[in-house]
Amino acid sequence: MSPVVRQAYLGLARTIAGMAALLFLPAWSLLYVQGWIFLAVLALFSLIIIHYFSGHDESLLKRRMKNGPADETRPSQKFIQTVTAVFGLALVVIPGLDWRRHWSDVPLALNALGFGGIVLGFAIVFLVFRENSFASGVVEVAVDQKVISSGPYSHVRYPMYVGACLLFLSTPLALGSYWAMIPAVVECAMIIVRLLDEERFLHEALPGYTAYCKKVRDRLLPGLW
Repeated sequence: MSPVVRQAYLGLARTIAGMAALLFLPAWSLLYVQGWIFLAVLALFSLIIIHYFSGHDESLLKRRMKNGPADETRPSQKFIQTVTAVFGLALVVIPGLDWRRHWSDVPLALNALGFGGIVLGFAIVFLVFRENSFASGVVEVAVDQKVISSGPYSHVRYPMYVGACLLFLSTPLALGSYWAMIPAVVECAMIIVRLLDEERFLHEALPGYTAYCKKVRDRLLPGLW
């Protein structure tokens, strides 16, 4: 196992442990079933992605390890990532509190719909990673980077953000908390802010990107935006 792959697995273990604390400490119980299922789904599909790309595209794993405000080089993206991180914490903490205080009464059908959305979100992200080895966790342009216009990129310019928004909006339903939809919507709004800032950067820094935008006009929603 290479150092990059080992770091990816260790990073996932730390993430799952941290999210477990953020879920179960506010809930103050280990009987929060939706929380356990959520962690299991998150761990399973993350492991699948790491295992696949450890054998097919290790450079992608290395790029994905750079994420968060500290790894961004542009002040605008540092701010965006900071806000995203804060509301990302709220997205996990609120469901535990909700479960403990019984604020929401989400039916099992919506729980199932939420978990289905999470699986679909992971599937979209996987397809993006398989198509685009340059899908970094930060806004940057690699020396040898080229514009990707095939696969999901032939439909929208930012398919990975489509998957991310689906993950955000599905999480409150999966965890049984209507109140968590507030940070989920904020997360999606921050993705749009990040996208627009990233787009300005790519027009300047990535050769061929402007021509690609003329070919693929929709950013997130085919036929709408």
